[in-house]
Amino acid sequence: MPPRSAVRAKGLTKHFGPVRAVESLDLTVRTGEVFGYLGPNGAGKTTTIRLMLDFIRPTSGEVSVLGSRPRDHETRRRIGYLPGELALDPRYTPRDVFEFYGKLRGGVDWPVVEALAARFDLDIGRRIGQLSTGNKRKVGVVQAFMHRPELLVLDEPTSGLDPLLQHEFHELVRETSGEGATVFLSSHALAEVEDLAERVAILRRGRLVKVARVDELRRTARQHIDLYFDRRVDAKPFARLPEVVEATAADGLVRLVVSGRVEGVLRTAARLHARRIVSPEAELEQVFLDLYREPT
Repeated sequence: MPPRSAVRAKGLTKHFGPVRAVESLDLTVRTGEVFGYLGPNGAGKTTTIRLMLDFIRPTSGEVSVLGSRPRDHETRRRIGYLPGELALDPRYTPRDVFEFYGKLRGGVDWPVVEALAARFDLDIGRRIGQLSTGNKRKVGVVQAFMHRPELLVLDEPTSGLDPLLQHEFHELVRETSGEGATVFLSSHALAEVEDLAERVAILRRGRLVKVARVDELRRTARQHIDLYFDRRVDAKPFARLPEVVEATAADGLVRLVVSGRVEGVLRTAARLHARRIVSPEAELEQVFLDLYREPT
């Protein structure tokens, strides 16, 4: 039976001299979930990944991956890793790269490699020095997924991919997660994380500021509500409601920004005989950005 947590960090801390890259990180990534890891540049996301994979050692605290210490060779073979910047020797071909990683992991399943290469339109026979930035990124994607790992650690995975291939990558992540793999997704693309992840963690200056389900965050997002009336209506009855952040009125349209529950807005709209209510989906991106910002 697989462990209930694919990644578990307790008090994980990493200092580089006076720089506190990660501080007292307590984090659990559940087996089988897609977990989004977010934060501004310099927040400590890549440092966390390097600690998870035992590329660097913690100043204090500990981290386990797939139930073991990450330095264990057998554990590493069960992980697929796509770094933010993949260093590849330009003299070799993607086929050479896949053979190299295959030897480290116990062999290459060439039908899987070829299917992934075809899916991302990657020529595995060309020298890497002749490939575009996007095609080099495809090499990284294939090597991360080709051995069907139990845990995928993806650092800015769609950087350099065009929109069509980004969509294809998202489908691949969903399929892989559906087969039971765990995905740890570090990305600056907020819409990407919102689309793929079940839970997210927000990191700021090396410390966790929030861990929550995406649907929970969406419920806290401010909603924009447009109310249509057959006559001119004053915005004041709505502006007096505690959950209404902003209210404006023009002709027969009242526009609201609401934080929290909307029952009071709906009761007031019904009392004033609104004929139509339009509310686009709450803007989760703004919640992320608010959590990124330093408190004032």
